[in-house]
Amino acid sequence: MRQEPFSGFESRSVRRARLVVGLTFVFSLLACWYAVGLTQRLSPGGWTPPSADSVRAEAVLASEFRAGPPQLILLATPPDGSVDAPHATAAGRDLTRRLAADHRIAWVNSYWQRPLPSLRAKSADSALVLIRLRGDEQAVREAAGDIIDRFTGAHGPLRVSASGAAAVLDETERLSDEGMRYAEFVAVPLVLLILLWVLGSVTAALLPVVVGVVAVAATTAFLRLLDTTTEVSLFALNITTALGFGLAVDFSLLLVGRYREELAAGSGPERALRRTLRGGGRTVVFSAVIIAASLCALLLFPLPLLRSLAYGGATVVCASAVGALTVLPALLVLLGDRLDRWDVFARLRRPERAVSSGAWFRLARAVMRRPALVSVGALALLVLLAAPVTQVRFGMYDDRILPASSPVAETSQRLRAEFGSQWVDAASVVLPGRPGAMSGSDSVAEAVAVADPVLDAYARRLAQVPGVRRVDARTGTYCDGRRTAPPDASSRRFAGAGGTWLSVIPDGDDPLSPQGSQLAAALRAVPAPGPALVGGPGARLADTEHVLAGRLPAVVGVTVLVTFVLLLAFTRSVLIPVKALVLNTLGLAATSGILVAVFQQGLLAPLLGDVTAGGITDVVVPSLMFCVTFGLSMDYEVFLLSRIVDEHRRGSDTETAVAVGLQRTGGLFTSAALVFATVMAALALSSLVLLKLIGVGLALAVLLDCTVIRALLVPAVMRLAGRANWWMPRLGRRKDRSVPSSTPVPAAPMEAP
Repeated sequence: MRQEPFSGFESRSVRRARLVVGLTFVFSLLACWYAVGLTQRLSPGGWTPPSADSVRAEAVLASEFRAGPPQLILLATPPDGSVDAPHATAAGRDLTRRLAADHRIAWVNSYWQRPLPSLRAKSADSALVLIRLRGDEQAVREAAGDIIDRFTGAHGPLRVSASGAAAVLDETERLSDEGMRYAEFVAVPLVLLILLWVLGSVTAALLPVVVGVVAVAATTAFLRLLDTTTEVSLFALNITTALGFGLAVDFSLLLVGRYREELAAGSGPERALRRTLRGGGRTVVFSAVIIAASLCALLLFPLPLLRSLAYGGATVVCASAVGALTVLPALLVLLGDRLDRWDVFARLRRPERAVSSGAWFRLARAVMRRPALVSVGALALLVLLAAPVTQVRFGMYDDRILPASSPVAETSQRLRAEFGSQWVDAASVVLPGRPGAMSGSDSVAEAVAVADPVLDAYARRLAQVPGVRRVDARTGTYCDGRRTAPPDASSRRFAGAGGTWLSVIPDGDDPLSPQGSQLAAALRAVPAPGPALVGGPGARLADTEHVLAGRLPAVVGVTVLVTFVLLLAFTRSVLIPVKALVLNTLGLAATSGILVAVFQQGLLAPLLGDVTAGGITDVVVPSLMFCVTFGLSMDYEVFLLSRIVDEHRRGSDTETAVAVGLQRTGGLFTSAALVFATVMAALALSSLVLLKLIGVGLALAVLLDCTVIRALLVPAVMRLAGRANWWMPRLGRRKDRSVPSSTPVPAAPMEAP
């Protein structure tokens, strides 16, 4: 009688497998149900430390002076004539009245409410309505989107368009959603084709998808729970989703590949699965711990964006590993001999070759024949690619990350051209509790004409700072250290019951650049008559740079130390972890250099369009990309090292161990990198510069890692190191417990390098 596959352990293993799959299905449904509406709850901000002086300055301005940077700026333009024409005035007052009646709006400053010259263009053909909203970022985000939908477009004889920080965030979110959907539309078919080719059948190709769905469902549910206690960034959801599917592919390729190897070596299904989990499971656990640790280092940064990425990233890594070690084996048990059915590329495949005649084995041998030459060439290439990083200019992105065709981008450009930079780029200097402020009087003269020589002297000093065009204060207007105009009706806005404040107009129109950060630092260095808070875009950039620069050494140190210790335990070697860290650093430097050349210097402008966004690189993105790409690089490193170390422990010399390890895993990590790079590169199709930067950067990082570093430098450096690869202090040695080889590979003679 013919024995069915898996019949020897069906009564136990199959029942358990069905239970695992059933529980996982129920858990995924509950997680998806709990996470419904998550994107509407997440914050689009989180780029600045909540305790920064710039954030406190804006809070004081909003609460005490009904001033500060407006979150929404409405630009109203009559189709013909002046904004002072009767029909335009009536429509403007009606617009202002309707806005002021909205309970979500803290204050409205309109030209038709308070006819300040600064609220009207010099040509008198457009005017501004400034809006400050109530509540936290989530409330501001929802209110801004609704106000933009209701009040932009035609409003009587006025044509109204929107700009300001809230409008930029609303437009960024809309374009981000469009870009993500378009990227999925392009990437999903390509990823499925890659998986079909690599895994060899439709059923096998669906396994990583199942693991990825489970991991992402668990992570979204966790982020939904986390959102009830702390701020969670919308970008964290997008990045962790891509990371979850990428790691699901990595872990699934590793385990399915090992399972097939064991079956091909003659093991039965039960023994093959047990040996797969014993060898490959250890690799998955170490890889997941290293990636999670590198992402958790982001918790040292006091930025909600990076901290939420750490929470979500570590969760999706652990969920991917758990899914690969529980759900995937259960599915393999249930599939049985149906794993390899429906191979749509069967006619294109070549017969399986012996390990010693495989392409990756032969490549490793070729590299190790000339290790010094290959090392010098590859290192020279990485240094050349990294060279532009010396010219990096850090800043923060504003409305210039939007495409030129965006209505918000068009309005922002008109604001700068017609009104200058005072409502968009101005810095604010707040003096809480400054005596002499008299905002309660109805008399303009009484409110502004109070002599205040100390404030006058402070305003003159601020006006002398290089990079300052003008200072407006309760005591008048100042330029180049002189008072150029006495106080007027508009000066009353600088007085409040809680103190006074000054508006500093910069010379340039890009405060979110190194010049803006330097100007904020210079303003803070000016001796003030009491405690002073400096706010504005440049101050936000300076505060963000300060915390990033201050915490970066600790983040890098923790990441390097934890990775070194884990690799030391994994490989039982001192040199191999050091080599891995050095090569990963070179790969990250090369990727950073390419990004500077493309997104700051416009190297590929004909292909990607204008992606320079003011010629700066966002100061937060490098920290984000460091932890993500460092973790992924170590993922591929662990996959490769696991087979090299196993082969060496079985008695092979270094050269044979490296060649066999590369043959066993070269296709694995290259395919995994290709899948992840495809998903990330699809983001380059977005119209947002930020998504282009992240997508291209992560795609380049993994492709450089799996080609130049993993395929060339690792074999060359390990060949040069020779026996030193395996040196370990005596106290760290312990008895090997390696898995017996199911497919021993004879050592091949090596030519002298």
